Amino acid sequence: MTSEQFLSKASKWIFYSFFFAVILLQGCSSTDDPLPDGPLLAMELTNEAYGTDTRQVMDVFLPARRTLEDTPILIYIHGGAWIDGSKEEFLEFRTAFEQALPDFAFVAINYRLYNFISNTNGFPTQENDVIAAVEHVLENQLEWNISDEIYLAGASAGGHLALLHTYKHQEIGNIQAVMALFPPTELESLHSFNFVTQSGLTALLGGTPESNPDAYFQSSPVNFVSSSSVPSIFFHGTEDTVVPISQSDLLAAELTGAGVNFQYEIIEGQGHGFTPATYATVISDIANFIEALR
Repeated sequence: MTSEQFLSKASKWIFYSFFFAVILLQGCSSTDDPLPDGPLLAMELTNEAYGTDTRQVMDVFLPARRTLEDTPILIYIHGGAWIDGSKEEFLEFRTAFEQALPDFAFVAINYRLYNFISNTNGFPTQENDVIAAVEHVLENQLEWNISDEIYLAGASAGGHLALLHTYKHQEIGNIQAVMALFPPTELESLHSFNFVTQSGLTALLGGTPESNPDAYFQSSPVNFVSSSSVPSIFFHGTEDTVVPISQSDLLAAELTGAGVNFQYEIIEGQGHGFTPATYATVISDIANFIEALR
């Protein structure tokens, strides 16, 4: 073979190699990309684990067209006196929340419950589970395509946990604001409210305010309010016989003294749980409060 023939064959080989490489690259269309070019579809993740215990799970509701820049998260924490309840509580309010805050992702969490029989999962187990849940959401921010802006909300014991995390662990998660319905806020005074609160809190916190004062201090949201606390909105009925409205009065006083932006709505004539019409108003007020901050 002459040198000219060799160069000719080499040139053809290079040309064909380049030609087929171009064809292969063109054949890899955008549909092969793991992230679609168009808007993302809505997605639900049920019983997403954030820990090893069977109670350490969450439901995640991701909206369509979500983005890393424009999709904040509202984490809802259920009530039940720290001994009962489940994340399914959020389903009662899901439609109203999604209509009021259409660009939000929502997360409803379970947490480990105190067991009177085995005397397990006393405080701060629930506090630590909220921390783990918030961290899990942040770890999945990119995969879920959501913002790092977090809003915490809860009712009764869930409201207490939402407030406690927000004021005590504000550095864990980019917490923007907190919402609470009829929440316990100062457990030492709640202990003496009636026999039920005495028995429950003594077991949950491993003693009385006299025998274990630090547990009551560390578990009371009002003790961690400061001038840097985030905006807060909370609601309480005047006829609440489970968590007295004085608990929210105490919180309002602390927030006022610290100069924190807050909104406190007293619901006349209602108790520990509101009517459907009142819940609709409450969620609308929460949405308005949030939108005024953004």
